[in-house]
Amino acid sequence: MDKNIPDKILQEVSIFPSMPKAGMKLRSLLAKEDVSVAEIEKILRQDPGLAANVLRLANSPFFGLPSKVGTLKHAVTLLGVKRFSKIAVGACMDKTMDVAVPGYGLSQGKLWLHSIAVSNTAEALARYRKLDEAGDYFTPALLHDLGKLVLAHFVNRARPEIDELLSKGVPLVIAEKEILGTDHAEIGALILSKWSFPKDLINAVRWHHYPEAMADSGLHSEIVYLANLMCQSNSGGESAGDQPNEPYSSVLERLGLKPEQYFKFAEKTRSWQEKLSETLVLE
Repeated sequence: MDKNIPDKILQEVSIFPSMPKAGMKLRSLLAKEDVSVAEIEKILRQDPGLAANVLRLANSPFFGLPSKVGTLKHAVTLLGVKRFSKIAVGACMDKTMDVAVPGYGLSQGKLWLHSIAVSNTAEALARYRKLDEAGDYFTPALLHDLGKLVLAHFVNRARPEIDELLSKGVPLVIAEKEILGTDHAEIGALILSKWSFPKDLINAVRWHHYPEAMADSGLHSEIVYLANLMCQSNSGGESAGDQPNEPYSSVLERLGLKPEQYFKFAEKTRSWQEKLSETLVLE
């Protein structure tokens, strides 16, 4: 861990809850080449509430199923095992992330809905660019703002100092670093390290605001960065001081995207987000 991070923040990281057991089991399944529907059902049936949330999430128009699904098996058939497993991981995280984050001006549910939107956008963008299908772009995008859950209290207390920097045009993530000695991306990466996540996913979270700082991220950081930027653009930004909506041209070049392709894709993302916020309500 970075020695420059204050001890109080590191203490919060150390006591941050482990990833839900169902999520850990589902992630281990994703690492296998062949996963059966029965294996997935066995995990989800141990938690009826989780199974219901998975179906509610899968039935959101955001995921584009041609018809409503009423069973886990039907959802797996339409979505495919790998994609369904990722959506299930997303549903597992709602209890952790479906909370108010006052330091960032996020009411209950906003962080989780944003995270789901970014994860689906990242996965769609990776498919659009025909990137390695074995790569997991969904999960780091889902967890990219996890660090905000730890930093919210500290950001809230330091709000006057942070707001002063924001008023001068300093991006939020830099203001966090300047005032707190760390930022939510770095803290998110520490949490994923604690959860024993692969290094490429940890780096994707660590550098999701500034992918150019990561020499070789296997394009995970770039994908999460663009997906997050698109979703911020469409929602007017997560909070004051977030990055401008124009992407780095160097990132577009690495992904082989022209500016017009980026903005066209961002417009599609806008309609996805509208569908998600209008129809998805997890209890």
